Amino acid sequence: MLIETETTPNPATLKFLPGRPVMEAGTRDFATPEEAEASPLAEALFALGDVTGVFFGRDFISVTAAPGVEWASLKPDILGLLLDHFSAAMPLFRPGNAGGISVPADDAMFAEDPEDADIVIQIKELIETRVRPAVANDGGDIVYRGFDKGKVYLQMQGACSGCPSSAATLKNGIEQLLKYYVPEVTEVRAV
Repeated sequence: MLIETETTPNPATLKFLPGRPVMEAGTRDFATPEEAEASPLAEALFALGDVTGVFFGRDFISVTAAPGVEWASLKPDILGLLLDHFSAAMPLFRPGNAGGISVPADDAMFAEDPEDADIVIQIKELIETRVRPAVANDGGDIVYRGFDKGKVYLQMQGACSGCPSSAATLKNGIEQLLKYYVPEVTEVRAV
């Protein structure tokens, strides 16, 4: 089995591609070892000691290294864990902890104005069809968290969470796209 790796815009995160589906549906972000207890694979990655984040995408796993950790020393350990996991066809989640999106895409931060329903539908469709595929290519995901008075609230996950270029991506990419197609959008903010 060959597991490919790709760099991401976040120098602390590498994207690992096992050549087979990782998640059948949705994504899952693990920001702490406690969250990783739901998945034997995520837990094993955190147990390496130099891992500060694990993200499961449709066909990839993004791993974030602790500050100051050299990928040259961590990458072989991660590849070994991934090879063992996928070669043995081990389950991704423990029974009763099945995956899926860790923050539901429709889980808004606050009650949205019912009069904005059509705007919210347009925003969600653009995020799903244009933004999420591009962000997934970079080893992460983006989740809609709300719309209020012209402001769109989004949560970055995986390689995109904490990425030095994520603020530029939000302002120069996503915000401009949403403003162009949905004139009611005045700003995009990360949560």
